[in-house]
Amino acid sequence: MIGVSVNALVAALLQALLTVGAVPVPVVADRAPVSAEPSTDGTQPQAASGWGSVPPAWLGTRELPDDVATGNGQVRPTPPVMRHRRWTLPDQVRMLPGSGFASKVVSPAPRRVIARSTWKQGCPVAASDLAWVRVTFWGFDAQRHTGELLVNASVADDIVQVFRTLYRVRFPQERVTIARTYDPDAPSTGDGNDTGAFVCRPSTGATYFSQHAYGLAIDLNSFQNPYAKGDVVLPELASSYLGRDRVRAGMITPDGPVVRAFARIGWQWGGDWRQSKDYMHFSRNGL
Repeated sequence: MIGVSVNALVAALLQALLTVGAVPVPVVADRAPVSAEPSTDGTQPQAASGWGSVPPAWLGTRELPDDVATGNGQVRPTPPVMRHRRWTLPDQVRMLPGSGFASKVVSPAPRRVIARSTWKQGCPVAASDLAWVRVTFWGFDAQRHTGELLVNASVADDIVQVFRTLYRVRFPQERVTIARTYDPDAPSTGDGNDTGAFVCRPSTGATYFSQHAYGLAIDLNSFQNPYAKGDVVLPELASSYLGRDRVRAGMITPDGPVVRAFARIGWQWGGDWRQSKDYMHFSRNGL
């Protein structure tokens, strides 16, 4: 009789939990750290699933109020769905052939590619000095993707070498793309997360040209690896990722293969800066 009563009680509890609206079950994200830079021992990465693996419908549409003091959008707490951000956006270029790492460099970059970039007269590099680089990369979905970059032609082969390493170690990226616009006065949504290189713009918080404007800098996974200085956080919703001791997918670590890959071509990491931290940023001259 006791056994029957216990079974009946368990069945009743399960039924209550499964009943719509009976007992709300909270979704808890980010309980355990996830390796940002998978090992090179041949272990295959698992495709991201569950909370944080699907972009919210409002991605890129919610404009932030202006922060008059900084000239950026107001810094806001990271939305729960982005505290362990691991979705992959659709590729914007055709897949390169093959099943492993592949790359293609066209130098100088075709006019049609320059036309959809931020290059214009007055930029510190000639359009003819930029190369169009297409590379394959691993997404957070554990699938092969293809992205594109505009870089200074003098470093195109070095950049291919870096992305070959990132592919080998299966470092996940959300999207690798060419910046198509730059408008410092445009409202910010604070939730971008591209990997990119050339942008004709000044350095953050300065009046002189950024190394991006020369095609000599790359930002990787800007949301998981934000910029921070004083009250400024860019992207403005990425504050959760300023806690660098809690490693999550897509984060760059000081002793990891991403920093080592760029170091092999002589590039330096903004995560080592003293006055500010630019965890997404790598450049040839360290600026």
